[in-house]
Amino acid sequence: MKVLFLLLWLVAGASTAAPVDLAAPDLDGRLRQLSEFRGKWVVANYWATWCPPCREEIPELEVFHFNHKDKDAVVVGLNLESISLDKLRDFVEEQFISYPILRLGRRPARMLGRVPGLPTTFLISPEGEIVGRWVGPVTREILERAIRRRGEKGS
Repeated sequence: MKVLFLLLWLVAGASTAAPVDLAAPDLDGRLRQLSEFRGKWVVANYWATWCPPCREEIPELEVFHFNHKDKDAVVVGLNLESISLDKLRDFVEEQFISYPILRLGRRPARMLGRVPGLPTTFLISPEGEIVGRWVGPVTREILERAIRRRGEKGS
């Protein structure tokens, strides 16, 4: 029994998750990839303009992005709806969103994993591995705590 447990523990510890990536156009039509941000934590946030909880968390994501973008983390908004580019740009400007927005349209939302509802946020490590997922609005405190906890595990 102890040998089986040890073997399972070694196999689990030896496996590493493959880095994830996603490519989509930004608001300027330029194809962007999450892998551009390797070396930083990436907060990948699936959202839509019509979603009240998504709108509620935008200020928290904006403050988190502003506080971390030049150091250790970025937010990337993954817009998951069919909306005209002009309307999306207007919304982003009205909400003072400075983090990159990638337009997914209505493509399947399983590029990073299951998205059971909006908003859904994935935390991606500097190495490109998904280390967290939240369904529903997140706060900057939740994100900072998750990154701090992951950093402590890595030391």
